[in-house]
Amino acid sequence: MRAGQRDAGREELRCAGALVRVFEILGKRWNGVILATLKSGPASFSEVARSVAGISDSVLSDRLSELVRVGLVIRTVVDARPPAVSYGLTPAGDALVLVLDELAGWADEHLPDA
Repeated sequence: MRAGQRDAGREELRCAGALVRVFEILGKRWNGVILATLKSGPASFSEVARSVAGISDSVLSDRLSELVRVGLVIRTVVDARPPAVSYGLTPAGDALVLVLDELAGWADEHLPDA
């Protein structure tokens, strides 16, 4: 194997590592749907729950916490009586939603309806 071939292999490994990181998030059920729900603007927990049919409150709470932790969603506490919490996309979340929209278009064109 020549040196150039070894370098090309290393580049592929870096790409695979990035995909692994992405699918650690998007591979979890509901994460992509939650992000797509928030593309129309910030929403309360209950608004997200109503928009994502079939998700339990505990799973939604876990998924939102994870999306906040990785920097795709921002959690904002609204100073009111009683206090309210809203969730919205960060710039990184907005950028990912654009990619999700492209994936949805690809799926409409290339994947059969389930």
